[in-house]
Amino acid sequence: MAGESILVVDDETVVREVIKHHLELEGYQVITAGDGHSALSLVNNHEPHLIILDILLPDIDGIEVCRIIRKTSNVPIIFLSAKGQSTDIVLGLGVGGDDYITKPFNVVELLARVKANLRRTSLQQIEIDPPQNTISYPGLEIDLAGRTVRANDRLINLTYKEFELLVLLAQNPNQVFTYAQLLESVWDYKDNSDYRTVIVHINRLRNKIEPTPSQPRYIITVRGIGYKFSSPNP
Repeated sequence: MAGESILVVDDETVVREVIKHHLELEGYQVITAGDGHSALSLVNNHEPHLIILDILLPDIDGIEVCRIIRKTSNVPIIFLSAKGQSTDIVLGLGVGGDDYITKPFNVVELLARVKANLRRTSLQQIEIDPPQNTISYPGLEIDLAGRTVRANDRLINLTYKEFELLVLLAQNPNQVFTYAQLLESVWDYKDNSDYRTVIVHINRLRNKIEPTPSQPRYIITVRGIGYKFSSPNP
């Protein structure tokens, strides 16, 4: 939806201005920052609908910025990373990033990622009266209306994408989802063969809801294909 506010964080002025220009052409309101501290200040003061965040910043890096933001907000975060920063990408997704795109990036692809993340967030906000308010399994309860999760009587804090991923799997127990199906269903991406985003989000979910993440009882890997949700015995 045009008019949403987006924060662009990058220490390169040219990169910031190029992204800002194309986003404004699409009708978005854009604010920018050249370092991590300025970005955190803008997040607190403006509460943007989405953040495009470079990993390499001159003061505190984008991964730490994301970690701080995630303490108080589930705003969608898309990381910008240079080619060859695969370790940083995994770290960024691991601390709560929703997506990433590598530099040099294609503007059309970046805009598509922005729209997909905002569309998902918008749909979550307008969903009313879901046909099933609660999904319950032994040791796990998912409140669809309140968008909360309890695992072993502990309230679990999930990001937007983590929650959507968990709900999709839990609503379809024992159904095997391929990596591509999960990317399309949760991230609205088609023709994307980079499955690191899915893998990292699954690992994060396991660390949050599984009693023993290394031996998952809920989210089971189907080797070479994807994942399925298994209903454990009480």
